[in-house]
Amino acid sequence: MRKKTRSILEELNNLGRPKNDDLLIEATASNIIESSINLLNMIHRVYDQDNAAELERRFLNSIRSGDPKKFKRSIARIIEGKNNDTE
Repeated sequence: MRKKTRSILEELNNLGRPKNDDLLIEATASNIIESSINLLNMIHRVYDQDNAAELERRFLNSIRSGDPKKFKRSIARIIEGKNNDTE
């Protein structure tokens, strides 16, 4: 009977990979949450109170609905408003 050998790609694929998907999900979620908090803090620093509240609402709704275009449209609207004010 022939001994089964693993390819180098299989070895590399398994190297350093967490055996527990729960830990991977926990780490990924933690990174996403920290990044989201940093983004919301930046939004509140850069925009006035009304626009920041609207962007925060749109950001959370985009996550809930799974539609990032909702947030993009809000940012585009604010940028367009800034450009119209400067002209």
